[in-house]
Parts: sequence; structure tokens; C-alpha cells
Amino acid sequence: MAMKIISMAALLVVVLASSVLQSTYAANYTVGDATGWTVPNPNNTEFYDDWTDNKNFVVGDVLEFNFTTGRHDVAEVTETAYDSCNTTNPIVRYTTGPARITLTRTGEYHFICTFDGHCGLGQKLSIDVRAGPSTAPTPGSTPNPSSSASALVATISLVFMSIALALFC
Repeated sequence: MAMKIISMAALLVVVLASSVLQSTYAANYTVGDATGWTVPNPNNTEFYDDWTDNKNFVVGDVLEFNFTTGRHDVAEVTETAYDSCNTTNPIVRYTTGPARITLTRTGEYHFICTFDGHCGLGQKLSIDVRAGPSTAPTPGSTPNPSSSASALVATISLVFMSIALALFC
């Protein structure tokens, strides 16, 4: 009887740990890395397109737009508004920086700065969000430090749970 209780407790721990570990797959991305969310250099108006090249966005990831309040903003817009830099009817607009946006659904997201002329100068971002945990980074890319730390914590937790399970069974 005691062995059954211990086995059930161990199973409960594994199930709870699995749900916690699933949440560690979310990554935090600082849009533009050290450059932040600003009007790109005139010689590199594709800056934000290039920034997304080695990233795999999934539901649960967080985008952090670092910008100076009053000098920039970030608005989620439709694809049509993104393509034409139409700032009149955003889906949602964030005016205080930094803005942290959690990706809650799969599909395309389009972001622009609504300040006069900024979008036309390249301050816009379009991403595709997929379901499920992030996959390994593409060759030549550097994993986000916070997602690397999460992966390390998840691995260590899994090792300790495996040891504990082995001791109880």
C-alpha cells in the first residue's frame, strides 16, 4: 500500500513538473536587440526583416519593444495597414516604452510605429508565429540568453526528478 502511495506521489510530481517545464519553452525577444525599436539607418531599411531571419516565434513568446516614450510607439496592425504604413486604425497601440507583447495565437503579426514617417523609413516588423515549443536555433544564430537559462533550468529539473523517481520506485 505504501509503495502505491509513493508511486502515485511520484507520478503527480512528474505531471506537475511537465506542465511547469512546458512553460519554460517561451522565449523573450528584444526587438532589434541592442538597437531597440527605432527608425533604422537609412542604408538598412530592412533592419527588422533581417532581425527576424534566425528566429522561430511560437505562442507564448514575448516581444519587448524598447523605445523612448513620446518619440516612438508600437501598434499591431493588419497586413494591409502594414504594407501601406496606414496608422489610422491599429488593432492595439502601445505608447509607453518598453512595451512587452505576449504572442497569444498562431499566424502573422504586423507591428509599426505610428509616428509620422517612421513606418515608411523601415520601423515596422512582421513575424509568423507557430504553435508548440521553440525548436533549436538555425545554424549561425545565437540563442536568446533568457531562453538558454530556461532550458538549463528545465534540464536540471528533469535530472533531479528522474533521480527522485528512481529512488522512490
